[in-house]
Amino acid sequence: METLAKLTRFGLFDARVPRYTSYPTAPHFGPAVTGRALCDWISAIPAGSSISLYLHIPFCRRLCFFCACRTQGTSSDAPVRAYVATLKSEIALVKARLAPGVTLSRLHWGGGTPTLIPAELMRELSAAILDAAPMGKGAEFSVEIDPNEIDDARLDALAEAGMTRASIGVQDFDPEIQRLIGREQSYELTRNVIEGLRARGIRSLSTDILYGLPSQTTGRIAESVQKLLSLSPDRVALYGYAHVPWMSRRQLMIPTDLVPRAEERLQLFEVARDLLAWDGYRQVGIDHFARPDDGLAVAQAVGRLRRNFQGYTDDTAPVLIGLGASAISRFPQGYAQNAATTSDHVKAIRAGHFSTARGHVFAGEDLLRARIIEALMCDFRVSRAELSRFDVAPERLQALFDAAAQAFPGMLDLDASGLAIPPEARPLTRMIARAFDAYDQSGLPHSAAF
Repeated sequence: METLAKLTRFGLFDARVPRYTSYPTAPHFGPAVTGRALCDWISAIPAGSSISLYLHIPFCRRLCFFCACRTQGTSSDAPVRAYVATLKSEIALVKARLAPGVTLSRLHWGGGTPTLIPAELMRELSAAILDAAPMGKGAEFSVEIDPNEIDDARLDALAEAGMTRASIGVQDFDPEIQRLIGREQSYELTRNVIEGLRARGIRSLSTDILYGLPSQTTGRIAESVQKLLSLSPDRVALYGYAHVPWMSRRQLMIPTDLVPRAEERLQLFEVARDLLAWDGYRQVGIDHFARPDDGLAVAQAVGRLRRNFQGYTDDTAPVLIGLGASAISRFPQGYAQNAATTSDHVKAIRAGHFSTARGHVFAGEDLLRARIIEALMCDFRVSRAELSRFDVAPERLQALFDAAAQAFPGMLDLDASGLAIPPEARPLTRMIARAFDAYDQSGLPHSAAF
């Protein structure tokens, strides 16, 4: 109870704490990065190197109440077909600037609902991508799949395109909770889709499940997790639902009084975590779980775990190019984000240029702070020795560590080797990481935000 009281005091599970899939985070991007900069950054990628590619598909047949992602509904295929044509033109713009021999280490289709793309367009899209940059040795091609929006033809198309990993959002299998969050998806339907994937040779499976949903109890989440485990996924992302109706209007459909309080959220997380651990999954970072032989678990064991816009990854490629409306690219020089609205993005691509609207050029202590935050999020510790590559003065690094330790008194381990977050304080990892965020210091415990 004493530990819980401390965690609650520090604003446990505060929805305003960034997930730190980038540093600085997207709200702090500005207009300094233009389409010209993006062209230069792509052209600077060395010949024969390896990069990652992300495609954002913003369309959904239904808009789930819980979702805060940038998506839009469509009841017909017409806007999807037009958007795929735009993506192919955008891929051509990238291809024209890539040096010879560049290959893909990771390819991910996200959204939205990528699987609402008709089968023949899936084939065209994948062919255009692989023509621009083929898959490299050991590459992974993953797709987010909605079991309600997939059929045999589309499964065949994805398998033929070389998909190696499927990512399926479960959220919760309880029918009442599904009704409250606007996401009806039966266990039987989910199981059938997974069986269809495995019948086509796609063995790697990632799944998402949420805690903190309306009317969720420890008994209900235990039942959902046990059903999920019966599907034998390689990875499970256990995300906390962030109820932010002031940011996502569709969440107004969810009664606030049914959303669990902070103490209840912690209990829900612990029940799900313990069930996953008992079934042999290893916790990876703050919210992922993986089989011991999965790439994420192996990467964490050897210190290669990284953080990007899809969460945790074992991909070490220095470049991630994001295609589609609102997609974000990361380069050694900084971040570039495409126009947020589909219409603005499509207009720019049709005019023959990238839709880059904002971004950030790394400067000052950006890369140092980014690595500290990533190390805490991935490994719960940061090494002084590793940070020496940033040419930081020992007294400056000590000052950064001291400030974090003072902000979280008695909750961090600070010694000659570096700074670490002990197990009992790890629910606060995102908040501790924010202590190193020079762009957003509002999350420190003394702030009025709490």
